Amino acid sequence: MKKFKFKIRGNNYEVEIGEISKNTIQIEVNGTEYLVEVEEDVKESKTPVLKRAPINTHKVAQKGADTVTTFTVKSPLPGNIMQLFVQNGSEVKVGDKLLIYEAMKMENTITAEKDGKIANLKVQVGDTVLQDVVLMEII
Repeated sequence: MKKFKFKIRGNNYEVEIGEISKNTIQIEVNGTEYLVEVEEDVKESKTPVLKRAPINTHKVAQKGADTVTTFTVKSPLPGNIMQLFVQNGSEVKVGDKLLIYEAMKMENTITAEKDGKIANLKVQVGDTVLQDVVLMEII
């Protein structure tokens, strides 16, 4: 719920906007609930919502040994690589910074979601990447 304070003709009102459906909005004004009808459909926000992609893992067999799980780090949005904190062979722990990239005019930090060693680093500072491009692998 969003809360607002209004002053209308010298009177103070505390308004909470609740559930919004196609042409009705549930609001509460100074503790009293109202169902307000809107003449036009309420337009949904066009702001994209970032969702964490599912963990991308696959098994890679080693010669004569146990299998190793490889975690693939992909770009969640198109953007530009601004800074790298790792290189091939770097040891990382969960939460360590891997890189910073710019997407939608915002700097985003990608962190390690798995303990391991960086393998197959595919980007450099200044690279432009598309969404879901493999940036590196953690083994």
